[in-house]
Amino acid sequence: MEPKELIAHVREAYGAEPEYLWADSPDAFVFRHRKNRKWFGVVMEVERSKLGLEGAGRVALLDVKTGPLLGGSYLGQPGIVRAWHMNKTHWLGVLLDGSAPADAVRELTDLSFSLTE
Repeated sequence: MEPKELIAHVREAYGAEPEYLWADSPDAFVFRHRKNRKWFGVVMEVERSKLGLEGAGRVALLDVKTGPLLGGSYLGQPGIVRAWHMNKTHWLGVLLDGSAPADAVRELTDLSFSLTE
């Protein structure tokens, strides 16, 4: 799943729009709950080497809240890594380069939404 597909899912499922908060990172954005304003997703470009991935360059990454037990069960699955910007115990990173199955991206986004309500 690419970022534009994720945006469409979140828009349809939750009525949330991406918020672009950082002028120095114009491709980075967050998804927030409308009522409590808590983040349930952060999308940013991260150097592959910082995620322990092979190859050069950057990759789009979605950080989602999962909790320590459930998060650990996803690690090791295709396209799932430790979160980059958020707490690595309670958040996971999901690569938005097609390596994580689209169903897993939606499932983890939905889980993050419910955990941050």
